[in-house]
Amino acid sequence: MHRTGVVIAAGGLGIRMPSRVPKQFLLLKGKQILQHTIQAFDSLRSVHEIVVVVPREYVTKVQRMTTRARFRKVSKVVAGGKERQDSVWNGLNAFTSTPQIVLVHDAVRPCVQRNVINEVILQATHHRAAVVAERVKDTIKVEKPGGFSTETLDRAKLWAVQTPQGFHFELLFRAHKAAQRSGFVGTDDASLVERLGVPVRIVEGDHRNIKITRREDLQLAESWLK
Repeated sequence: MHRTGVVIAAGGLGIRMPSRVPKQFLLLKGKQILQHTIQAFDSLRSVHEIVVVVPREYVTKVQRMTTRARFRKVSKVVAGGKERQDSVWNGLNAFTSTPQIVLVHDAVRPCVQRNVINEVILQATHHRAAVVAERVKDTIKVEKPGGFSTETLDRAKLWAVQTPQGFHFELLFRAHKAAQRSGFVGTDDASLVERLGVPVRIVEGDHRNIKITRREDLQLAESWLK
């Protein structure tokens, strides 16, 4: 079995959801969202090590939480950077033992399913890069100057990308270094790998794997979590 490491990206401040604390620390069924997310990976035999990346001022708090929760696979809690990409980079450099496969997952996707995680690991192992995504259901138009649309994209070929995203560790590490050299900032890790000319395998996801960004998302997540 390939050694698999996980970077849980919780370095953001969640400014789109009004709250006194970043959204990853909001309570969901009596536990922090972040705690639910860590549990989803900590409980898997296929995962060997977890690094959690959080805002600098929350490092000690999260270290205490992971100790209280008795997570067995969290090896490090490290401070994030200015951009999400910087936070993931900090996570990649924090593993105590370099994994062959690395997953990157948003801290605010606590409802990710075990079978989806394992499928991403499998596909990343075989294809070097894999992402979870859902087929786009809406019609997508391209905005032109002046607020008009003259183009409709073929939604049969469109996917809304989620996490986890999985990669051969050396590939993602190299992709991050290349992005740093050119000053490129991507919206996800797969975009960095694509810049190297490496195709990314799509794994069809689950509608429950939502990213919590609004209050109503909390209610949905609560109904899905056991």
